[in-house]
Amino acid sequence: MESNSNSLYFNDWRLVFRMDELGIEIAQIAFPAALALTADPIASLVDTAFIGQIGPVELAAVGVAIAVFNQASRIAIFPLVSVTTSFVAEEDATCQVPTNELTNLELEKGIRKEEEMKELLPKVEAYKSSCISSIDQKMKDEKRYYPSVSSALVIGGVLGILQATLLIIGAKPILNFMGVNSESPMLSPAQKYMTLRSLGAPAVLLSLASQGVFRGFRDTKTPLYATVVGDAINIILDPILMFIFKLGVTGAAIAHISSQYLIVCILLWKLSTQVQLLPTSIKELGFDRFLKSGFLLLARVIAVTFCVTLSASLAARQGAIPMAAFQICLQVWLATSLLADGLAIAGQAILAGAFAKGEHDKARIIASRVLQLGFVLGLILSIVLGVGLQFTSRLFTEDPRVMQLMHIGIPFVAVTQPINSMAFVFDGINFGASDFAYSAYSMVFVAILSIFVLLILSATYGFVGIWIGLTIYMALRMIAGFWRIGTARGPWSFLRS
Repeated sequence: MESNSNSLYFNDWRLVFRMDELGIEIAQIAFPAALALTADPIASLVDTAFIGQIGPVELAAVGVAIAVFNQASRIAIFPLVSVTTSFVAEEDATCQVPTNELTNLELEKGIRKEEEMKELLPKVEAYKSSCISSIDQKMKDEKRYYPSVSSALVIGGVLGILQATLLIIGAKPILNFMGVNSESPMLSPAQKYMTLRSLGAPAVLLSLASQGVFRGFRDTKTPLYATVVGDAINIILDPILMFIFKLGVTGAAIAHISSQYLIVCILLWKLSTQVQLLPTSIKELGFDRFLKSGFLLLARVIAVTFCVTLSASLAARQGAIPMAAFQICLQVWLATSLLADGLAIAGQAILAGAFAKGEHDKARIIASRVLQLGFVLGLILSIVLGVGLQFTSRLFTEDPRVMQLMHIGIPFVAVTQPINSMAFVFDGINFGASDFAYSAYSMVFVAILSIFVLLILSATYGFVGIWIGLTIYMALRMIAGFWRIGTARGPWSFLRS
């Protein structure tokens, strides 16, 4: 019973890099998705590098603000993106009738008539030709409509406005919670940066909701193009606004906002050419389905967010220097780990279609291949970061105190990559199986344990203790994924047969 499920991890492992039909499909989805996911953290790294040239106080201040904003965005949008990807993929797999199937129905009628009435053969051929042409033209002229698309965009827009309002009004109390009190020199630049960047929240959430739609269609190239264009504008505007116009951290925030609104405009324009964005009536919006699964994932992402935010808060409480070093290491940690999220997105999109059609054998093969690729990717990232960061740390800061702490954090960033990769891939696989309940409950349990570990280790070992705590946290996330599939429960019960 369990041997069948456990063999999933080793099944055909020699074929892990084989570019067969499945390998090509995974690559076509995962590679652009990974690049798109890492583009924004890379842009944040560039922001970090530019701000680091101003001074360690500004670097630490922006680090706290970025941590707050990123985690707030994840709370609002992560459930929406994940649910949207699964729902759109399911609708696309089960509801859309291909043109050739419609055409064949008409052709079969024509063929029967053709057998019965040989003398009408020329008319039948003309009928088939006109039928094919009319159906093809109809499919080209009519845009597809998916309730999940409209629902995701409406929810994303509303959440974006709410998030911007809450972050602007509560900027100072939130920063105080993060350990930046009224006497701290970090308060003023952190509050200024967070308040300005919050104005871009509606664009961020709408663009991420749109990306969830494109992922459901297995199109990760369009989000990549939009993200690259937007982040390129961010990188260009950074030095211009920060140094030429002498706006400092204000310039960094304005550059980021500009890039986000450009990204969402590109995505919505492209999406409007493919599908119908507005529903014909409010009743067609499947808010109840979104809310049911979304609340489960909301509990999950709050648990994830609290652990990462708590670690940043614990670093901030140790002072500007530890926070600056932690910010650099954390940005690298997150940026590289998100490469595995590209595989997770591919697994989710393909698995959602397979489960919707009841193709369990295909689901088994997909899960096996994606998990094996995730482990190999983690090993490669571990080697690259372990070697590369030793020589590139000066790109982020010249402060010797910050660099000293960075070199303590770098081994943790490198060694945890295989663990992080597997944890992210397991998330995508469970989302593809619509196993949202287990994903939520298991993550809450993991977070509770991790919070206690972080508090105890940070108080005992300081900066090192925080990174040990984060390592344990990611390891527990990975174990939760192994447990679900290894015991063949929930949607994976078919693995017992």
